[in-house]
Amino acid sequence: VQLQASGGGLVQAGDSLRLSCAASGRTFSSYGMGWFRQAPGKEREFIAAIGWNDRITYSPHSVEGRFTISRDNAKNTVYLQMNSLRPEDTAVYYCAAAYGSQGYPEIKAYDYWGQGTQVTVSS
Repeated sequence: VQLQASGGGLVQAGDSLRLSCAASGRTFSSYGMGWFRQAPGKEREFIAAIGWNDRITYSPHSVEGRFTISRDNAKNTVYLQMNSLRPEDTAVYYCAAAYGSQGYPEIKAYDYWGQGTQVTVSS
């Protein structure tokens, strides 16, 4: 599986962005998908995941109800809708895939990673 993340950019605090992650292959619906982010000097952290069965898990710390994950199996794409963005959301955002996963927060659960898309939120 190859993953291509897009949709990042430079926005102001309070703005919204929607990230997309397009996957190659014909078995996308069998994969659990996750979104992670990594800020400079910090470890990569979990944001949200959606399983092959549409089970959704959010980080209890990072997003506080501002972000929404969804998937469109017909388009082989997973999305991350980000609202009320804050400067502390500035990071490189990565999507990841795990075959047969119900959507887990652990980095080690994922086999495939996209290249990342930069999100910068100015104050």
